Amino acid sequence: MCEDLKKLIIEYVKKEYLEEEDEQEVDENTPLISSGIVDSFSMVSLKMFLEKKFEIKIPDEKATTEAFDSVNNMINLLKEFNVS
Repeated sequence: MCEDLKKLIIEYVKKEYLEEEDEQEVDENTPLISSGIVDSFSMVSLKMFLEKKFEIKIPDEKATTEAFDSVNNMINLLKEFNVS
C-alpha cells in the first residue's frame, strides 16, 4: 500500500504544482518546499487533500514545512494516523 500512497501523492503534486512543460522530476525524496515546488499556500491545499482523501484531521502543530517537504515525510506523517 505504501507504493500506492507514494504514487498518489506524487501524481497530485505533479498535477497541482508543476506546469505541464516542466521537466522537473518528482520522487519520494524530492524536496518540495525547500526547492520551491510547494509554497505555504500550496502546503495548505496539500494538507486539505490528504485530510479529505484519508478522512483524517492533521493538527496544525503536525503540519510543519518539514513534514510536507517530501513525499516520504508526508507518508511518515500519515502513518501516525494509521494510513498506510
